[in-house]
Amino acid sequence: MSPEQFLYHEARLLDTQQLEAWLDLFTEDATYWVPLERGQEDPIETSSIIYDDRTLLGLRVAQARHPRAHARLPLARTVHQVGNVTVLNEDKAETRVSSVLQVIEWRNERQRTWGALVEHRLRRTGESFRIARKRIDLVNSEGELNGIAILF
Repeated sequence: MSPEQFLYHEARLLDTQQLEAWLDLFTEDATYWVPLERGQEDPIETSSIIYDDRTLLGLRVAQARHPRAHARLPLARTVHQVGNVTVLNEDKAETRVSSVLQVIEWRNERQRTWGALVEHRLRRTGESFRIARKRIDLVNSEGELNGIAILF
């Protein structure tokens, strides 16, 4: 599977609400980062919208599925459009890939659109990959977000 096909596969899992299968795409030491500021360099010393390790991602998925997580219900329906996929560098251990992402979210009779520049660090596993790091730079990260109830 090419890096581009892998990103399409990841998007399809999210759009079909196969959240547990999506979570399985991440390595045990993975990070999932949505910076607060454009050009942000450090997720630790500066506030972030989201900065999760694999354990926290697992909690997000479990919470989305929990019957008493009323703030998350109903689950949003989404369409993730991945484009401009570019391999930035590749070595034996990892492949760094950039892409653009547009997400349409439908939830509670309201549609929202998100746009982002995304960077994945992928580790090859056999014929496919696993995600070691995913960074999502929302174009409106410094604006009013009104709560994020979806995964990018």
